[in-house]
This record gives sequence, C-alpha cells and structure tokens, in this order.
Amino acid sequence: MYSLSSRSPARPASAPSAEAYAVSAEFYDVLQGEADAAHVRDLYGEAVANARVGVLDIGAGTGRVTLLGVAGADVGVHAVEPARSMRAALMTRIASLPADVRERVTVHPCTLPETGLRGVADVAVCHNTLACLDPSSRRRLYPAVAEALCPGGVFLLQLPPARLPRVRTVHPLPAQTLGRHEYGGRMVLSADAGRIRTRFDYWVQDVTGVLREHTETFWMWPASRDDIVAELAEHGFTPVPDAGDPAVLTVRRA
Repeated sequence: MYSLSSRSPARPASAPSAEAYAVSAEFYDVLQGEADAAHVRDLYGEAVANARVGVLDIGAGTGRVTLLGVAGADVGVHAVEPARSMRAALMTRIASLPADVRERVTVHPCTLPETGLRGVADVAVCHNTLACLDPSSRRRLYPAVAEALCPGGVFLLQLPPARLPRVRTVHPLPAQTLGRHEYGGRMVLSADAGRIRTRFDYWVQDVTGVLREHTETFWMWPASRDDIVAELAEHGFTPVPDAGDPAVLTVRRA
C-alpha cells in the first residue's frame, strides 16, 4: 500500500510549493510518523548502511530518511526539502542531534535541480515523493539525481501508484492521544482528469467533542514501473535486479 502522505500541493503546478503542508505539517508526525519510520527502515536501511560517499534524501519531509542516513553510515547527508513547514520539523529534528552528527547534515531549501549538487552521494533515496511530481517535473528530477550521484551510485525510489483508483477510497489514519486531546484523520483518494486527488482530513477532539477540523488536498500522477524504468534509462540508470520490495525501484548510475 502506498505510504499515507503525499508531496505535491493541490494545484497543477510543475514544482513543489514552499507553502505546501501548511496544514499537514502539524499532523504528519503525530498520525503517520511512527509507521513511516518503520517503513523507511525496512525499505532503505540496508542500502543506506552501505553508503561510503554520502546519502541524498530527495523530498526529506520531517527527516525519516535523513535520520536513517546519519545513523546508518558515517558519511555526509544531503536533505532536500522545499516545503517550509516540513523543513521546520526537519530542522528541529536535526537540531536535537549531537554537534558532531549535525555537522554531517546539509539541508537544501529547494528542489534537487536547484541545488546544483554534483557527486555528493553514492546512495540516493526518493521516498514518498515521485508520485506527486507531474511528468515534466519527474523528468527534470532524473538528470539532477544523475549529477548528484557518483558513478556506480544507486537510486532507490518509491514507485507511484500504477493506475487511477477505480472508486473513491478512504484510508483512516490511526487516532493518537496527546494529553487531553485525540488527533485523528483520513486520506481520501479519487480519480480526477488523469490525476489522483489526495485529500487529507484532520480533526482534534476531547471529551466534549470536535475542537477543530482541517483539510488539505494534494495531487498524485500515476505511472507504471515500466514507464519509470524507461524514463530513467534516458539518463543512464539501469535497474538493479532482485533489489527488495517491489514498491521500490532500485537503479544504478552507469
């Protein structure tokens, strides 16, 4: 099942917005962070632990892959996160690390093509991000990854949904209690003109009832595994066979 978050603002723009997640940032770690941390370890832990040059975290969010990078290997980590609200949580998390660990983490407040990074990593991870780039933005990402990776480096990317949902689908987010308040939410997926409309509904309640409610909508673009492999091949990437979870594509830079 696709991870319960998304990366692109609710407009057909081709680049992530600095204002995305203005609503979701408050709720993300509370409702999804623990499950996503375990998921990240399962999907990328081995590859990140084998890094010898550096780790590149594309769409770092609140920092799950970034933390895996600093804990799993004694190398530099580049965390790329253009959304201001998610980056604030990422920076807070990094600030809590020991000083010698913080020195290994560089946060880039922009998209990867805007960083100009070259040869900084031998492992790149794009978790929970690719699905929410429109096709043109997706294609602009690949050459930037190729430049940021050293020769022979590997790129692990969580694949988008392969097709549009046939019916409106609701995924509840497990409720969490903080003090006197219970936080809850759900993700609602539906097809919309070749894209997947992804709406997050959040609420906070106590014994008296609902205190507040919020909604934020994002877009996802479906693409098959074969489509992504073909796009990556244009930039010198070849699939790594038998590389683990089928939800993640692993390719190597020639």
